Amino acid sequence: MKGRQRAVWVGALWVLCVGLAVFALMQARFTADMSFFLPANPSPRQQVLVDQLGEGSTSRMLMASIEAGSTEDSARLSLAVADRLRASGLFASVQNGDSLEVSAERDYLLAHRYLLSPGVTPERFSVDGLRTAVDESVALLSSSAGELIKPYFLQDPTGELWAQVLEMGLAAQPNTRHGVWFSKDGQRAMLLLQTRAAGPDTDGQAHALAALERAIAQERDSMGMSPVVWQASGPGAFAVRARDFIQSEVTRVTAVGIGCIVLVLLLVYRSPRRLVLGLVPVISGALAGMLAVAWWHGTVFGITVGFGTALIGEGVDYAVYYFLQAGRVGEDVWRRRFWPTIRLGVLTSVAGFGTLAFSGFPGLSQLGIYATAGVITAALVTRWVLPALAPSSATPASLTRLGQGVRSGLHSLHKGRWPVLGLGVTSAVWLVWGATPLWSQDLSVLNTASAEDMRIDQRLRQDLGAPDARYLVVVKAASEQKVLEQAEDVGRRLVALQDKGQIGGFDTPVRFLPSQRTQQVRQAAIPDEATLRTRLDEALDGLPVSAARLEPFIEAVQQARSAPLLSRQSLEGTGLGLAVEALLSGQGEHWQAVLPLRPAQNPAGIDAEGLRQALAGTPALVIDMKAELDALYDGYMQQAIWLCLLGGAIMLVVMVVMLRSLQRVLRVLMPLGLTVVLLMAGLTLAAGHSLHLLHLVGLLLVLAVGSNYGLFFDSADAIEAMAPDTLAAMLVANLTTTIGFGALAFSEVPMLKALGLTVGPGAVLVLLLSAMFAPGLKRRAGAASELLS
Repeated sequence: MKGRQRAVWVGALWVLCVGLAVFALMQARFTADMSFFLPANPSPRQQVLVDQLGEGSTSRMLMASIEAGSTEDSARLSLAVADRLRASGLFASVQNGDSLEVSAERDYLLAHRYLLSPGVTPERFSVDGLRTAVDESVALLSSSAGELIKPYFLQDPTGELWAQVLEMGLAAQPNTRHGVWFSKDGQRAMLLLQTRAAGPDTDGQAHALAALERAIAQERDSMGMSPVVWQASGPGAFAVRARDFIQSEVTRVTAVGIGCIVLVLLLVYRSPRRLVLGLVPVISGALAGMLAVAWWHGTVFGITVGFGTALIGEGVDYAVYYFLQAGRVGEDVWRRRFWPTIRLGVLTSVAGFGTLAFSGFPGLSQLGIYATAGVITAALVTRWVLPALAPSSATPASLTRLGQGVRSGLHSLHKGRWPVLGLGVTSAVWLVWGATPLWSQDLSVLNTASAEDMRIDQRLRQDLGAPDARYLVVVKAASEQKVLEQAEDVGRRLVALQDKGQIGGFDTPVRFLPSQRTQQVRQAAIPDEATLRTRLDEALDGLPVSAARLEPFIEAVQQARSAPLLSRQSLEGTGLGLAVEALLSGQGEHWQAVLPLRPAQNPAGIDAEGLRQALAGTPALVIDMKAELDALYDGYMQQAIWLCLLGGAIMLVVMVVMLRSLQRVLRVLMPLGLTVVLLMAGLTLAAGHSLHLLHLVGLLLVLAVGSNYGLFFDSADAIEAMAPDTLAAMLVANLTTTIGFGALAFSEVPMLKALGLTVGPGAVLVLLLSAMFAPGLKRRAGAASELLS
C-alpha cells in the first residue's frame, strides 16, 4: 500500500510538472524559418545575406505560368487570377503585363517624369535636344512602342516616360499576347508575384501558394475550361515544398521506426504498462529541452525539436537499463551498482552536447541546450520517478538465455582486436591524406529540391527575365540621401557593364526615388516658360507637330520646375513604393541599398571577380549569395567541429576524474575513437563525397550512446555488469537505437538520410567494438556465471 501511495504521489507530481511545462511552452514562440542556419552575430557580408533571406525582394518573389487550351484562354485566366490575387491581400505586387495594373505605376512615372527620368539634362532642353527628342518620339509612334507613346505624346513629346521604361528594362519584359505576359515560346501566360509574407515565413508562403492554386481552380471552373497546367517557383515555393516533404518523410519513417521499437519493447517487457512508462523519461526530457531553449533563446526552431528529440533518444535506453537490470537485482541494488555507470554516461553525453550551446549559430546552440537539458532530465526521471511508477512486484521476462548467447559471441569478437586496429589505422591515414576532402563546404548537399524543380525555376526565370537571386550589389551609408547618392554612382558603372553585355541589367531604388541631389540637378535643367517656348518653336521647325498642340507639355514642364522633391512618402500606397522598400532599408545612421543583378545573356553568366574590379573605388559590396551561403555553411561546420573537439576534451577530463585511471579511460575511449574513424571512412566511401553537418551530429550521438556501452563493459568492480540480463539490456537498447535511426536511412530527405546512415550502423559498430575491447572478458563472463548459479 505504501508503494502504491508513493506511485500515486510521484505520478501526480510528474503530471503536474508536465502540465506546467506544456502551459509554459504554449507561451513560447516556435518558428520554422531559415534563421536556424544563420549566425547570431553576422559579419557585414553575412548581414546582407541575413537581410536578403529575411526581408529581401528576391526571397518574396513567386513566379508562375498558366497554360490553358489556347493562348486566348490562358490570357483570360491570367487576367482573372491576377484580379483574385490582388484582392486577396496576400500579395504586395501582382504583375502579369495587364495594362490596368501597369497604368497605376505609369501614372506615377508620368506625373513625376522630370524628376525621375535620366534624360532630363540641360542638353535635353536645348534647341537641338528638343528637336532630337521630339523626332525620336514621332518615330516611335509608328513602332511597336507606339501604343505606349501615343496617349501621352502631347504632354510628353520628349519621351521621358519612355526613357524611364527603357531604364527599368520594361522594354525587354516577357512577350505580350492578348494584353498579358507570355513565355518565350508563346505557350504559357506568365505572372510575377511578390508576397507580403517574408521569404522565411513558410506558413505565409504556403498561404500565398494556396491562394494562387485556389484562384486558378476557381477561375478555371467558372470559365468552364478544360484541365489547366500551372507551375510556380521561387524561394518561398522551395521552402514550402521542402517543409512539406520533410514533414511527410519524417512522419513516414518515424511511424515505421516507432512501430518496430514498440514491437521490440513489448516482446521484451511483456507489459503495455512498462512500455508506456518507458516513454516517461523521453517525454520529460523533450519538454525540459524545449523549455530550456525557450528560456535561453526566446524562440524555438522546429528543426531543433526534431533533431533534439533524436539526440535525447537515449532516454529510451535509460528505461531499458532500469527495467531489465532492476527486475533482476531489485531497485536498491540497481541504484547502488548500475546507476553510477549510467550517471557517468550522462555526464559524458552532457560534455559532448553542452559545448554546442556556446555556438555563435542559433541552430547549433539550440541543439546543444536542448540535448543537454533533455539528457539530464531523462536520466533524473529514470533515477527518481520511474522506480516509483513501475510496479515493484512485476519483473520482465527473463532474458538470461539471450544474454548467455550474447556473451558467448563476445569470445569470437575478442579475437578480432588486432585486425580491427589495423583497419582503423589504415582508415585514419586515408581520411587524413585521401584525395576527398573530409568535410563538405557546399550547402547544396542538404538541398531537398529535385532536378525537375530546379529546371522549372530556371525556365520561369528565363521567361520572365526575373532578377538573378544569386548576385547583389550593396551600398551602405549613414543617411538615406547618402545611400541613394552612392547607389546612383554605382548604378552608372553598372550601366556601363550592361552596355558591354557583362550583366543583363539590374534593379535599384533610385529609379523610383532618386536622391535629392539628382532631383535638384534635374529641376535646375528645366528652363523657364519663355525660354522653353522660344526653343520649342525653333526645334519644331520642319517636324510634323506644332508648338500650339504641345501646351500640355509646356504646362507640365513648368509644374515640375517648382514641384516638391520626391520622398519615400510620395511612394506610399503604390506598387513602386513596395519595390523601393524591398531595395532600400535603414534608420538613423545605418542605411542600405540593394541592387539585384540580372544575368548576362551568355553561358558564362556574371563574372563576380570582374564585377568587383569594375566597382573598385566605390563603397559597393558585391555579394555572391551562393558563395556566401557556402562560406557561411563552412564556418558553421568548422565551429561545430571545434566545439565537438572541445566537448571530447571535456569528456576525457570527466572520465579521468570519475574513473581515476588513465588506463581505464583509454580502454573506454578506444572503441569510440575506432568507431568514429571507421564510420567516417565507410560513409565517405559509400556516399562518394565529403561528409556534412548531419553526419557530424550523427557521430556525436553515436559517441553519446557508445560511451554508455563502454562504461558498462569497463565496470571493473561490478561483475554483474556482464551478467546475461545486463548484456541483454544493452542489446535491446542498441536494437531500439538502431531501428529508430536506421529507419531514417530510407528517407528521401538528404538530412534525414545522412543522420540515419550515420547513427544506425554506428550504434551497432560501437557496441561491437566496445565488447571487443572489454578488458578481462573471459574472467568476467565466468564470474557472472558463478553468481547466477
